[in-house]
Amino acid sequence: MGKKPLFLIFLGMRILALVSPGLEAQDLSPRLERGIELYSRGRWQDAAAELRRAQAEAQTPNDQGEALYWIALSELAAGEYEAVVRDLDELLRVNPLGRRSTEVPYEKGRALFHLGQYDPAVILLSSYASGTADPGRRAQALYWVGECLFSLGRLDDAQDIFSHIIEEYPQSVKYEAASYRLSLINQKKVEGELLRLLQWSHEESLKTVEDYQRRERSYDQAIIAYQKRIADMLKDNRLEDLETSNSEYQRQIAELEAALARGSRPEDRMTRLLELKTRALELRNLLSGEENR
Repeated sequence: MGKKPLFLIFLGMRILALVSPGLEAQDLSPRLERGIELYSRGRWQDAAAELRRAQAEAQTPNDQGEALYWIALSELAAGEYEAVVRDLDELLRVNPLGRRSTEVPYEKGRALFHLGQYDPAVILLSSYASGTADPGRRAQALYWVGECLFSLGRLDDAQDIFSHIIEEYPQSVKYEAASYRLSLINQKKVEGELLRLLQWSHEESLKTVEDYQRRERSYDQAIIAYQKRIADMLKDNRLEDLETSNSEYQRQIAELEAALARGSRPEDRMTRLLELKTRALELRNLLSGEENR
């Protein structure tokens, strides 16, 4: 029983050192150590409750700041992002110059990202990245800047950030995530090009259909006009032969119009359109010949 608590406390101290670069050796209260231990075991709510008690019992601003920092980390892991922002702001209020104050922009920036507040998150994370001396933390901050830009739809800027991480920080824990984001950005750009191509193709198709319909209406009107003239001419007894020819043409035109109505493919429509135009020309020539007799 004695070994297990000692091991967990040691593990909690290791996490403390890893998460917060540059942390000096310090004495932690038992309650604070217990809260860090719970955090290391993934018990975020229990950790936050224990650390909240440590905050209440803290005797110095540094102790309060330490408790608030780990409370914020527990809340961040639990997805309680609004609470993270409140507790980090409180940390800066009670201990503005403490050892944890320099880490506030990074953790708060991440919380703001999850809240969808991308612009202020970019400002905080960029400031942190330019100010930290730790390359690993700088790469992590830049990664979250890239995520904010990606979410804002600024794909070119995000691509620059992720490419920079891959080129300059190949040992970063965010290397694989940055590589994945780059692949996703490239895929989105290809999809965008295809979408623009499809949109252009659709617009061109609509123009073709409109032109086809316009010419179809023109030929239909011409045929109606010729048929009217034929009907008028048929009143003359000298055009009995023309009546028979006109009946045959009317039958053929009716068949053609029915076929037009059934047609769906553009090539079928154009073929039938040409046939309709030819029939109209034949009727016109026939009328011209009769009028000249």
